[in-house]
Amino acid sequence: MVVIGSDHGGLELKSVLCEALRQRGLEIADLGTDNGDSVDYPDFAEKVAGAVSRGEAERGILICGTGIGMSIVANKFPGVRAALVTDEYMARMAKEHNNANVLVLGGRVLEAMTACRIVGVWLDAVYEGGRHQRRLDKIAQLEADVKAGRI
Repeated sequence: MVVIGSDHGGLELKSVLCEALRQRGLEIADLGTDNGDSVDYPDFAEKVAGAVSRGEAERGILICGTGIGMSIVANKFPGVRAALVTDEYMARMAKEHNNANVLVLGGRVLEAMTACRIVGVWLDAVYEGGRHQRRLDKIAQLEADVKAGRI
């Protein structure tokens, strides 16, 4: 399952991406927002990143105006590796090297077709493991050390 959420700045792109994901045959859960009224992006980042962090969804997609705010919030959640991506190469590397489980996009900085290609590349890419796993293990250890108050 893919969970997806946006604020008002990402609503239009979210609608396009939801349709593209359905066309790929993926099960999606749209966690909002549902209209163009001004909302606070942390509320929707919390829903999507929280679902991924708790294991309720394998991956998530977040969209706000630039993607910056959503990525900051999403990366506060244990086990979430949110990547703010602006092109297909970054999408592939986000998955292959960082095993990003949340993709973050900017609704005001990406054209819909570009965003659809980015999402497709990210979904199709495969985590390489190997030397990259050592780095992800270090991130997980940092999360644990912060939580335990060791750093």
